[in-house]
Amino acid sequence: MNSPTDTWINPSPLAPGTLILASASPRRRELLSQLGLEFEIRPANIDESPQVGEVPFDLVRRLALEKATAIAQEDQIGDRRFVLGSDTLVVLDNEPIGKPADESEAVRMLQRLTGRTHTVMTGIAVVDAHTGSMLAEVVESSVEMRTAPLEELQAYVATGESLDKAGAYALQGGGRRFVNQVRGSESNVIGLPLEETRTLLHLARGLSEPKESDSESQI
Repeated sequence: MNSPTDTWINPSPLAPGTLILASASPRRRELLSQLGLEFEIRPANIDESPQVGEVPFDLVRRLALEKATAIAQEDQIGDRRFVLGSDTLVVLDNEPIGKPADESEAVRMLQRLTGRTHTVMTGIAVVDAHTGSMLAEVVESSVEMRTAPLEELQAYVATGESLDKAGAYALQGGGRRFVNQVRGSESNVIGLPLEETRTLLHLARGLSEPKESDSESQI
C-alpha cells in the first residue's frame, strides 16, 4: 500500500503562525507536520458523548466542529488564525467502536473486526477565529481485515499498542499485520486525512481573504 503522505509534502496552505491544531493526538500532530505546516497545539476539552439517535457520520462532523469552535472562541486567540478540529471513529454495522478500556476489551474488539470489513470515519473542520466562519467534511475509508487466531490477537494486545486506539489497532504500527486492504485514505485510518485536510485549509485561506468589494469575507 502506498504511503498516504507521498504527494503532500510542503504545500504551505497557510502562513506560519496562523494555524492551531485542537487536538492532543500525537498521530494527528505527526501527520499534520508531514504537510510541512507550522502550527500550535491547543487540545479542546469538550463532551464527546453522542447525542440521542446520532449516527456516526453526524457525530464525527459535530465533534470536529465543536473542538475547532471551542478553541477559536478562546479570548487569547487573535484575528486571522485558523483552528483545525478532527475526530475519528471506527464503525462496524453502523455502530461506533471506541478505545478499549483494558486488554480484555481490546481482544474482544479485534475479534469483532478481524475477518470483516469496517469503516473509519474522520470529521475535519476549520474555523476562522476572526469571522467565526467554518468548513467541515467527513472522510470515510474501508478497512478489510483478515481472520486471526485468538492467540495472535492476544499477543498483539499484550504489546500495549491497542489501548489508546479506536478499534484497538494501529494501522501505522503492529496492527497493520491484520489488514488486507485499505480502500480510501490511509492517513484517514491513522487519524487525519491529509489530502482532504490540505484542501480544506486552502479553501479556508482563500475564501477568508478580504475581497476588494467585501471587507469581511466568509469561509
